[in-house]
Amino acid sequence: MDKTGSNPKFTNRSPLQEEPALLELFAQSLRELYWAENHLVKTLPKMALASSSRLAGAIEEHLEETKMQVSRLEEIFHITNQKMLAQKCEAMECLTKEGEILIESTDPGTATRDVAVIMASQKVEHHEIACYGTLAQLAKTLGLEETAALLEQSLEEEKAADVKLTEIAENDVNYEATMES
Repeated sequence: MDKTGSNPKFTNRSPLQEEPALLELFAQSLRELYWAENHLVKTLPKMALASSSRLAGAIEEHLEETKMQVSRLEEIFHITNQKMLAQKCEAMECLTKEGEILIESTDPGTATRDVAVIMASQKVEHHEIACYGTLAQLAKTLGLEETAALLEQSLEEEKAADVKLTEIAENDVNYEATMES
């Protein structure tokens, strides 16, 4: 039972034959998420230059998870018999550009810059959590259980990364930033 008190409904029909509109929506979202994760593989190394070793380590660890998430998405393309194509994710592009501007507005090597890195990273994490969560639910609705399980694995990694960033901010970086000036 979900939090609203109702049970989610799933189809027993073949999604490839009887749910073409939903499957196309799923495929489009999958292509955008694939683009977004590949974009992050290129973007995250810049953020790993944080001055906090805990933050840099967390970002490096998440970079490796992101590479695994790309592999999972490729597996999903295979499972669902779709071409492995990336479709530009405008939201991710905007979030990463906004993050770069935010980070560049701070002094290098400072805890304040690390705060900016965390802020930018968490905006990205929250977007990914939304994407993986909605795709996993749609996969379940379409009866794509194996696909849903792969998406949920990535969803849990994104949630854990967000929690880790919050802990680093609360227990380390934010306090250090207050001591600068």
